[in-house]
Amino acid sequence: MISVLTHLSRGRSFGVIVVAYVIAVAAFVAGASTVGIDSPEWAILVGYLCSTAALYVISQIAGNGSTFDAWWSVMPPAAAIWMTLVADHTGDAGLTVAARWVALLLVLAWGVRLTANWALGWPGLEHEDWRYRKLYDDTPLPRWATSLLAVHLFPTLTVALASMPLVAVLTRDDGSSGWPTGSTVLFVAGVLVCAGAVLIEHLADVELRAFNRRKQPGDIIDSGWWGRSRHPNYLGEMGFWWGLGLMALAVDTGAWWTLLGPIAITVMFLTASIPLLETRSAERRPGWDAYAARVPKLLPRVR
Repeated sequence: MISVLTHLSRGRSFGVIVVAYVIAVAAFVAGASTVGIDSPEWAILVGYLCSTAALYVISQIAGNGSTFDAWWSVMPPAAAIWMTLVADHTGDAGLTVAARWVALLLVLAWGVRLTANWALGWPGLEHEDWRYRKLYDDTPLPRWATSLLAVHLFPTLTVALASMPLVAVLTRDDGSSGWPTGSTVLFVAGVLVCAGAVLIEHLADVELRAFNRRKQPGDIIDSGWWGRSRHPNYLGEMGFWWGLGLMALAVDTGAWWTLLGPIAITVMFLTASIPLLETRSAERRPGWDAYAARVPKLLPRVR
């Protein structure tokens, strides 16, 4: 699909994206508010689906599935803010209040950083992610259907499931002053995992941007975090969601089921994102096999 929007300058493309995400956030709030905070899990799911529906329509007008790229890092913070503002926390005190605000700040830090990293590398509406183009070519469905199901709906459902630990932390209101003392250790562990994961992602992305400015065709980044792990950015992303899962368990032991979210994120990266990227790298970079034999896929080696 060809759209006049694909010929916009980078600056005007960003203008389109800003308008698109204002509409998407408004769609999220409308959808989530329709369900209500009394059913927060369903409210988040419906809100996410409404925001995705808005961006899907815009992607079809723009002829570019990459209008959806920033959804991953924009919508969870928007959902966190919405839950914090509308949930009734009048009975909360002590550790419960601390948990809510720490979780909110962590999600905002993660979202702002990841969105900024996307924006720094995004060339504009003339560009569409190569993975989307590959899906269009390889999937025996019309482009619009592949975009709807694979580019938009699948990530939405995955992130909705991954957001359940956040829902457990932000909407807990049982009138108590906190949780059992032993769980504080688990909560602190979750905070450290989240913060460490965001830091790893940041450092890896800074290193990758510097490498991309000077690389030659076929070059492989094998220094810094990339010399310890082949996918430190994905490692950090998975770690962030697992950290939220630990925080949810600390706040409410009955929230064990929310760990399905981090599990879904991990499975998605291990079975889809990483294999796809590694196959492409092996095809385009002659030294990839030697690099892969030397550097672990995820868990960083200690030197």
